[in-house]
Amino acid sequence: MEAGTTTPATRLMDPQEVTLSVVMVDDEEALCLGVRRIVEKYHVHVPDVLVDADYRFRHHLSGEDFLADLDAGGEVDLLLLDLKLPGMSGMDVLDALSRQGRDVLTIMITAYATFETAVKATKLGAYDFLAKPFTPDELRYALRKATSQLILSRQARRLAEEKRQVRFNFISVLAHELKAPLNAVEGYLNILRAAEEGQNLQMVERSIARIDGMKKLIADLLDLTRIESGQRERQIGPFDLRRLAQASIDLFQVEARQRDITIELDAPAELTFVGDPGEVEIVLNNLVSNAVKYNRDGGRVTVRLRRSDGDDGVVIAVSDTGIGLTREEAAKLFTEFTRIKNEHTVKIMGSGLGLSTVRKIANMYDGSATVESEPGVGSTFTVVLRDAVATAAGAPR
Repeated sequence: MEAGTTTPATRLMDPQEVTLSVVMVDDEEALCLGVRRIVEKYHVHVPDVLVDADYRFRHHLSGEDFLADLDAGGEVDLLLLDLKLPGMSGMDVLDALSRQGRDVLTIMITAYATFETAVKATKLGAYDFLAKPFTPDELRYALRKATSQLILSRQARRLAEEKRQVRFNFISVLAHELKAPLNAVEGYLNILRAAEEGQNLQMVERSIARIDGMKKLIADLLDLTRIESGQRERQIGPFDLRRLAQASIDLFQVEARQRDITIELDAPAELTFVGDPGEVEIVLNNLVSNAVKYNRDGGRVTVRLRRSDGDDGVVIAVSDTGIGLTREEAAKLFTEFTRIKNEHTVKIMGSGLGLSTVRKIANMYDGSATVESEPGVGSTFTVVLRDAVATAAGAPR
């Protein structure tokens, strides 16, 4: 082998090279220029993930200029942020970044730090502190530590995303392969149902019910993995939540009437929400379906809608007069494949995925999904969703 030749196996181990954008916000321009000379000559190797990082640097003398630069499309990976600035303070800048959901790793630079300031800055997302005056070695150490944290966290998110994509692809293939034989079996059973009677008819009916359960499981799995993997194209915009809720109620009215269950809607005449109607429809359908399914014959379901406190979103509360849950049972809900099994639920079909999907959607809207329940009295499921902000990617904030 000639000198300098690299085998394919060796090339696979070559470090990945990345360039990170470092921004310094400080009103001492001489200090910014000194930091520039250090940063632009510095290189960091992250051995855990075989990444070599170098840096490009720019600075701003005020927080207002920095935020205006971000609004204009400026990039930042690592932020060196002075606490005391003219105009808005470094804490104000941190608060603005937190409210915008920016993925910025921040090192606070200050000569005035107190314990209370450190706690507040950390809550707002500050990663580290660098006390003035600092030496070049202290700056390099802080930069190396922050770079390792940033790259490792991004690699972890990338791997998690790849895992979600693999899961989605697997479920999609599995669903495709299962649908054809299930449809064929269901077709033959429907033919038998038309011809059979007595005990044989009962067995056919039970078989068809099981197939319906399997098809619901496939649909729930696809809903869940589409949302997790981002494969479902989102359509963010304003819509009337009352109309969507009424459509969901209409969907389950036949099943409810068969058991003499009344479904009521308590909502303003019009309630506008900003989000993806398809995602909110999944939430409503799961909650209303469960409220009917786990209710008693002759019971009642109430769907309540209102603006949330602060008027930045909505609250969806679905109550039933059904079998209810113990505190221990309620604590197990909202996780995948969790079904409460007791003497009251043994004959009720379900996938154990609906409520976990509801919570995932609520989290996408910076909201929550909770339950209050009492055995023999009923349950109230409450979902809070914040209005989404349309972005270039069509994703909520």
